[in-house]
Amino acid sequence: MSQKFTVPPFLNGVVSQDVYGRWLHRKAAAHVKRDRRRCDYLVSGAKYRELIHSAVTHSKGRDHYTGEQLDWGLIGTYCNEASKAGRSEYKSTLGLLPTADHVPGNDGQYDFVICAWRTNDAKNDLSHNDFIDLCRRVVEYHDTKVTT
Repeated sequence: MSQKFTVPPFLNGVVSQDVYGRWLHRKAAAHVKRDRRRCDYLVSGAKYRELIHSAVTHSKGRDHYTGEQLDWGLIGTYCNEASKAGRSEYKSTLGLLPTADHVPGNDGQYDFVICAWRTNDAKNDLSHNDFIDLCRRVVEYHDTKVTT
């Protein structure tokens, strides 16, 4: 695996270069596959690896939306068979699994931020502002139910 994208310093001793490189490659490949069907501009694995690696480095290991410390030891551990057998119970054990989320870039093309799998799952395809608005509505509604 190429050493072009070395493990960021905050991950030293947490994940190996090989595990990080495979994770980065898989994340980029999955986004490329999806975006080639969606985008009207050239999408490449090399560019996506660069963008995702930059997002990881910038994150300092934390969820972009919640500030939570992500569990980087979970990368590369997802198991399809266990997921099928355990369903939501299995998935809940991976809530802080780091993943890459699409965000609009300054150039009109996609960029990425790093967040927890459960955050990304909850956010889905919402814009950042729409996600924040939804979170506020959830909290406001919860607070009215608790006080009434």
